[in-house]
Amino acid sequence: MTKAPKLVLDDPWLEPHQAVIERRMQQFSETLADIEARSKTLAAYATGHKIAGIHFNSVSQLWCIREWAPAAQGVSLIGDFNNWDRAAHPLTATEQGVWKLDLPAEALAHGQKVKLHIIGADGSRRDRIPACIRRAVQDPTTHDYCGQIWNPPQPYVWQHRFNPASITAPLIYESHVGMAGEEPRVHTYREFADAILPRVAHAGYNTLQLMAVQEHPYYGSFGYHVSSFFAPCSRFGTPEDLKYLIDTAHGLGIAVLLDVVHSHAVKNIAEGLNDFDGSGHQYFHSGPLGDHPAWDSKCFDYARPEVRQFLLSNIRYWLEEFRFDGFRFDGVTSMLYHSRGIKAFGNYDDYFGSDSDDAAILYLKLASKLIQDLKPGAIAIAEDMSGMPGLCRPLDEGGLGFSYRLAMGIPDYWIKLLKHSRDEDWDMGELWGVLANRRHGESTIAYAESHDQALVGDKTLAFRMMDQEMYWHMDRADTNAVVERGIALHKLIRLVTLVLGGEGWLNFMGNEFGHPEWLDFPREGNGWSYHYCRRQWSLVDNPELKYGWLAEFDRDLMHFATRFSLLTTPPAQLLHLDVGQNIIVAERANLIFVFNFSVANSLFDYAFHVPGLETRELVLDTDLPTIGGHGRVDHAFDYPVAADGVMKIYTPSRSGLVYSKKS
Repeated sequence: MTKAPKLVLDDPWLEPHQAVIERRMQQFSETLADIEARSKTLAAYATGHKIAGIHFNSVSQLWCIREWAPAAQGVSLIGDFNNWDRAAHPLTATEQGVWKLDLPAEALAHGQKVKLHIIGADGSRRDRIPACIRRAVQDPTTHDYCGQIWNPPQPYVWQHRFNPASITAPLIYESHVGMAGEEPRVHTYREFADAILPRVAHAGYNTLQLMAVQEHPYYGSFGYHVSSFFAPCSRFGTPEDLKYLIDTAHGLGIAVLLDVVHSHAVKNIAEGLNDFDGSGHQYFHSGPLGDHPAWDSKCFDYARPEVRQFLLSNIRYWLEEFRFDGFRFDGVTSMLYHSRGIKAFGNYDDYFGSDSDDAAILYLKLASKLIQDLKPGAIAIAEDMSGMPGLCRPLDEGGLGFSYRLAMGIPDYWIKLLKHSRDEDWDMGELWGVLANRRHGESTIAYAESHDQALVGDKTLAFRMMDQEMYWHMDRADTNAVVERGIALHKLIRLVTLVLGGEGWLNFMGNEFGHPEWLDFPREGNGWSYHYCRRQWSLVDNPELKYGWLAEFDRDLMHFATRFSLLTTPPAQLLHLDVGQNIIVAERANLIFVFNFSVANSLFDYAFHVPGLETRELVLDTDLPTIGGHGRVDHAFDYPVAADGVMKIYTPSRSGLVYSKKS
């Protein structure tokens, strides 16, 4: 009898679905074997970007133009070099559906603008941007996009080497380059590298997650409607500028992740891949399956080998050309299911039934293997709200091979509590259950809020708790009760989420210091304003304001997590749950955590059992005056543990205290 995959052995509830899991494993093995038979390695297979596109061959001294458009009736190269003459430079079709053209060295030059004129299968005649173009630029007057030949005479010279395997527990600073500055405009890669990265390093984060890097025609899409998958966003600067940003981060010991979008693509025909060869189904599914109803975008056909190769080549390109240290895969739930995940997931049948997209699962497995083959230790994070079993388990165990999944239910839970419940009514048992709930053996990135919770129509946690009071009462001498509550809970929420929620941490830039208001990109509805599309660093830099207290606590929290290797240890264990007093006591990494969510009850001689009899000392206190607290705990005391394992402390209301064994 064949032994079941370890994924099933570890979770007997998966036994009814063992055949599906094994079928997916076999599909992966057979596909990989076929790839290796033809290309020797998966990495060698993922080199479509080195063939397709516009490349200069220094050996032959020829420009090589290649484009996959199998159903097209005709393809020609147009641009500055030939005055956009659609008849001057036709490409020749091959049997593999690839069109090709070779031109002498003097025919094209770095910086020239180009497009392809494609006569589609349907007889359409359209000017298109090459699918693997390395740079696409927008005309500031007409707003039209063009491809741009990018072959700089002086390639970027990297200064720093970095090993992503050195990041054992990612502390992620989620960032958007364009809105990273305070001025009401689009900011640049180099400005981010010089002005923001020092802040990230000082704040104690070891990983940067860059959003909106892949070229997208509409700034307000947050980068999630990608048009040119191989082109870094030109709004922020040149490809060399992006390399400078990543190189600078590596010099500071910070890993850099790309927020990669392979779940869908912009439906725009002029800028993107939609109906590229006029067939209606080259890169994307035909019919309704090719349309994402909620995102107004196109969905890839992962079953088509050429599409898989295109996306795998995209993975290799970003890892090698720009030295990214991994990826956060956007919209994984949409990829996993034909229904795009727009449903409730109530039992295991939902993960393994006919709604599952086995072709997408195969692609994600191949992508996971490719990432580790090319850069061992690279980080791969899945944005999945469905809870797919095995998403973050190794491939040989029946999993999909991701490093981490985002704990997407946690920020939603905090918003629900803050919107619909009085502080006094918070259920500590429910709170523990939500924060500690994750699948055995699958690592999770915890977070209290990300960019999603701050978009227009919503609010950051700080603004949700303090709202308009932040406009008038953030002076340090002000004792406004609403603001005091908000500051205390902001710290307590972040501490308890970090400790209980996962094996990694994520924060969106500015939220660490309680950035007020919301995010809103310039659009017609707001008069194309950048007022809410920036980060107000002057708030945290002003020593008279309370934002600095929150930033100081967050810095203490990141350094604390690093000092005690908190997130590399097993999940927290519940020691004591006090429903009446709204207190949770837990243990993790040999530390004792006391979370007091009580509105007003500060308790002396509060007793609970702890493992071990060693004397404890206080190592983290959210109530310190230097971070906006009231200084109610005397740090001069040690905390002995009685022979029966009972420890007694003073626990102030709305505070978090952490005790370590006294050295």
